[in-house]
Order: sequence, then structure tokens, then C-alpha cells
Amino acid sequence: MKTTLTAPVTQSKPLPPVDAKARVSQLMRQLQDEICQGLQLLDGVANFQEDAWKRPEGGGGRSRVIRDGGIFEQGGVNFSEVWGSHLPPSILAQRPEANGHQFYATGTSMVLHPRNPYVPTVHLNYRYFEAGPVWWFGGGIDLTPYYPFVEDVAHFHLTLKQACEKHHSEYYPVFKPWCDEYFYLKHRQETRGVGGIFFDYQDGEGELYKGPDAKGVAANYSDGVGRPQTRSWEELFAFVQDCGRAFLPAYTPIVQRRQSMEYGDRQRNFQLYRRGRYVEFNLVYDRGTIFGLQTNGRTESILMSLPPLVRWEYGYQPEPNTPEAELYEVFLKPQDWVNKKD
Repeated sequence: MKTTLTAPVTQSKPLPPVDAKARVSQLMRQLQDEICQGLQLLDGVANFQEDAWKRPEGGGGRSRVIRDGGIFEQGGVNFSEVWGSHLPPSILAQRPEANGHQFYATGTSMVLHPRNPYVPTVHLNYRYFEAGPVWWFGGGIDLTPYYPFVEDVAHFHLTLKQACEKHHSEYYPVFKPWCDEYFYLKHRQETRGVGGIFFDYQDGEGELYKGPDAKGVAANYSDGVGRPQTRSWEELFAFVQDCGRAFLPAYTPIVQRRQSMEYGDRQRNFQLYRRGRYVEFNLVYDRGTIFGLQTNGRTESILMSLPPLVRWEYGYQPEPNTPEAELYEVFLKPQDWVNKKD
């Protein structure tokens, strides 16, 4: 059911139910299970291997990794839940009102690195956080193709847009440009891929956009539509469920279309070069990586997102009028992918 926009009104802050942590934890485990089952069927060769771990300060998780498969060279789907008394600096910088409270955080994250350069890399992360009176949902999903096709990118975005619109007509128009903004390598001045959706600090109050760029596309759109009616914890929980379950329908058809395409050394070398951008983003900017390291998370699980093989090349420039040049000139430019034509 869509939420309509109204003028701001004074309302009490929405509160999570008493069993919020248990319910979100169960959802994140279910998402991990469902995604792993779907990916194993898709790969057809390899299975995920699970590695359970515990965090001395409180909590733990399940790391599942697939390697040397029919499609996936390497990938991981992680579940974690951690708690403790000391909030990491990355959280306090954004939400200082959480200071002095014990915290709880749980989520499911995933990164897949296919072997065939025509099959895109994909990332997903959905999470929940509580610290005293402070709580929020966050996360997103984005696609990183090396040799992209318009129909694939359009399908990916349309699937996510449909999941968003089940809950709020303005979610996708805000969360899509927020994703373009977030998965951006400032030092390269380029996007990581073709985006998807991204949101953070969703606690049912205020504007939809709660990111750092007050003059960006997402912020401007969010300002234009104003503050939505206060959304309950239940509404946001249902939204995150549908976003998580939109992954397999969004990604599977792309893999099925591209997994048998022939490729050579040129395509493989370009894929390994572009994987370097993935490494740079995850080690420099990714919030999940930063949070995990600052809270003494399990290093192997935090860095499972990195590809098994990667290369860097000094001063690389794609040859004009090639598929490699098209990636830079067309697909790394944020645009309306849902309505994009070949």
C-alpha cells in the first residue's frame, strides 16, 4: 500500500516492536538462505560452504562462500548480528544522539564475481540498527557490468522500481539517484557501475533522503516532494523484505542470458582491470566494510567481497569506438534506465 505525501505534522516518533531484533534477525537469515539456494541452482556446479563465527564482544554470523563454480568464480552471502556498548566513530559521526547507548546491528550482505566478463558483478546489503531510542533500516543493491546491455540494466532497475512502488511512490525516484551518488569513486570521478537503489537512516521520520550531498539529485528530488507521512517500523520492515526478495528476479535472467557468451583474453583482462574499481570502492568508501572493521568484525567475512583475481594498469584508456569505451561513455553515466531504449 503506497504512502501519500502530506504537509509535515507533529507526530510521536515511531517505535519498533518489542520483538524487532528477533524478527529482523530471522528475516536476514531467511534472505541468506533463499539467495544461496537460488544461486546454487543458477550456478549448477558449486555449492556454498558455510563458516560460522562468533564475535568476542557480542554476536556473530554465518559466512557462506561459493568458489570455482559453473558461473561464479567467487562470491559470498553473509549474515551477521553484533551488539555491544561502544559505538564505532562512523555511526557517531552521523547519529550523535546514539552516543551512550548499547547498540545492536544485523544484516545480510552479498557480492558475486562471475567468471564470464559478460555476466555482471552484483552487490546487495540490507541492515538494521538500534541504539537506545535510535533505530533505522538501510541498504541497497547495485549492478556492476563490464560489457553491459541496455535490456539487462533496464530489467534490473524495473524490478527494483516495482518492489519500491509496492510501498511508496517516491522511494525509487529518491533511492535510485542516492545509489548513483553513493557508489561513486570520487578519486576516479566515475560511478562504480549502473546503480540500483540505496537508502540509509530510514526511521519513518523526516525526508526520504538522509545522505551527505544536500545539493545532489536525490536531495533535490526529496526536498521537492517534502516529508511523507510518518512511516511505521512495520512498513519499513515490509519494504526491506520486498527489496531483499527482489534480488533473484532482478539478477537471474541477466545471468541466464549472458552466461554462455564466448569471450577471450581481451574481455577477461578488461574485466580484471575493472574489478580494481570494486576493490578501491570497498576499501575506501563502503560503509559496511568500515563499520565491520571498526566494530572488530570478522576480517575474512568483511573482505569476502573482494574478487579472487584483479589487475591494475597505469594510465589505462579504452580504445575509441569499442565496447570498453561504451562502458565509460554510456553506462557509467547515471540516467533513466527503466525507460532507456537501445
